[in-house]
Amino acid sequence: MPTIRARLLVVLVVLFGSVSVAGVPPATAASPPGSLWFDDPALTVRDGRFTDAHGREIVLRGYNVSGETKLAENKGLPFASVADARKSATALRALGGGNTARFLLSWAYAEPERGQVDTAYLAAATDQMKAFLDAGIRVYPDFHQDLYSRHLFDTDSWYTGDGAPKWAVDAGNYPDESCGICLFWGQNITQNQAVTRATYDFWHNAHGVQDAFLATAQKTMAYVQQHLSADQFKGVVGFDPYNEPHAGVYDSGQTSRAWEKDVLWPFYEKFRARMDTAGWRDKPAFVEPNLFWNANLDFQKQEGGLLDAGKLGPRYVFNTHFYDQKAISGVFMWGKAADGQYAGDFRTVRDRAAAAQTAAVVSEFGHPLAGNVSDKAPTVLKAMYQALDSRLKGAGWWSDPAASGPVLSGSQWQWDIYNGRHRELMNGNPDKVLTTGDAWNDEDLSAVRLDDSGTPVLRQDARLLDRLYPSATAGRTVGFTYEDRSRDGSTTLTWNPVPGSLPNVQRLVGAGQYGLLLWRSDGGSAPTELHLPASFPTASTTVVSDLGTVHAPPAYTSTTPVGVAQEPGGTGSRRLLLTAPDSGVPHYALVTNGATAPSADLLAAARSELTAWAAKEVD
Repeated sequence: MPTIRARLLVVLVVLFGSVSVAGVPPATAASPPGSLWFDDPALTVRDGRFTDAHGREIVLRGYNVSGETKLAENKGLPFASVADARKSATALRALGGGNTARFLLSWAYAEPERGQVDTAYLAAATDQMKAFLDAGIRVYPDFHQDLYSRHLFDTDSWYTGDGAPKWAVDAGNYPDESCGICLFWGQNITQNQAVTRATYDFWHNAHGVQDAFLATAQKTMAYVQQHLSADQFKGVVGFDPYNEPHAGVYDSGQTSRAWEKDVLWPFYEKFRARMDTAGWRDKPAFVEPNLFWNANLDFQKQEGGLLDAGKLGPRYVFNTHFYDQKAISGVFMWGKAADGQYAGDFRTVRDRAAAAQTAAVVSEFGHPLAGNVSDKAPTVLKAMYQALDSRLKGAGWWSDPAASGPVLSGSQWQWDIYNGRHRELMNGNPDKVLTTGDAWNDEDLSAVRLDDSGTPVLRQDARLLDRLYPSATAGRTVGFTYEDRSRDGSTTLTWNPVPGSLPNVQRLVGAGQYGLLLWRSDGGSAPTELHLPASFPTASTTVVSDLGTVHAPPAYTSTTPVGVAQEPGGTGSRRLLLTAPDSGVPHYALVTNGATAPSADLLAAARSELTAWAAKEVD
């Protein structure tokens, strides 16, 4: 993953246990605890959106699980045990507010000997995956690599990699690795000849290594499909074939765009065929373009974005990463991130996916939590989440909400409960035992760690991570915004205050957090859902909507327009459910925790203001 790479390439409990709904079929016994009749985790891509079985627009939010896969200490698995996987899944849902995990897998451990898939590794990985699926968390696996393989690196090297097995490296007889004057690990991508030559060989199938990878990927997918229940497999929403692809070296006269067209895309088509054979025909491939296509440093940026792949449609998802290379560099951005900092960068992702007629996901984003640029993390992460939520900066949202656009799916890097507690022999060297941070190339980005009692705790502001967001919209999202009031040290970051033109809404929200969803209904009976952060307990939650206005919303039933229920999985996470049985009608819902026992008059006045505002702003 390209975190430090960015400077890198700069040389220099639940209130409701189970809810029964009269007149609606109960959830099946195999479903996660707390599931309701409409909770089917299966997804499809339709009209450029993720959609569920009820046609609702789905937003995937969560984390990468986890960089531990890049280490040898647990043999390429995200966790030391299934018990740790369950603990992590519960925390990801209850503390981190996530509904999705990008689940890392290792080619090196899946195929340690050429042509011999290690079924013990696949069994352990699948069992750990089940812990997330059973917690109501959707999963998309990813065959991860960075710098091609750890086996390219000397035992005394400053750096390491992950991905390809030793036999694939040995087949190439590559030169002794050296990055020259490299301060950060990502410089190896383009400066270490062992890395660039091995990467080139993979893409050109030298020594049959790409064929071997595809065969192992097919066997892995078949194993997962065969060893999950049908209900569990529904929650596996796709597969990420290859992390952060790059040519290594371009052929003479070849451009980055031509490489995507002539080399990368044919690989994805081969992988797609393997998915079909393995029983994944109904699940999309989450395909990544050249990793430098959306770099925010001009001298790193390379033309790409799968521009010549045509209309991707429902069998592919446009999958990209984004890190602020300027902020990570410590050179090109001296201050903090600001309101709307990444609106343009994420607008590019939205527009590219729309042109390709498919859904988009930002499967990695983040910022270092230690080191000399870690002071930027609170603002950088807030601005990234803001850009996932809306195309607009906060200061302009209320004046043009219809331009807000679709809410983007995304997975933060990363969720590693072992952060700061590793015991990794770097490149197998017993004299270089790594324990701090993520134990991989000096990275430290995990949002979570274990405390001394073994309990997962957040390393970042819960107000930033556990967010209100529309996890399922029954219709089309018109616009969404969330003011998390997260902190940068002792400073509260408020980038989207309620405007003075809505004084009663302003009074209702006060200094609290709030979110506002605008959507157009589709006539379905399944409700619109918003994840409720732990900071929105029912007794402190106020909803002002054209569907109803209520403080401390009641338990959901099929006849309750505004209600709450637990999210599937039994982890203690909760959701707001909004039922609008009409079709093609614009609706709004303001959700806030800023009011304590608001008066009926204040609620009515706030509703009147919002109704007039929505009528003016949304056709």
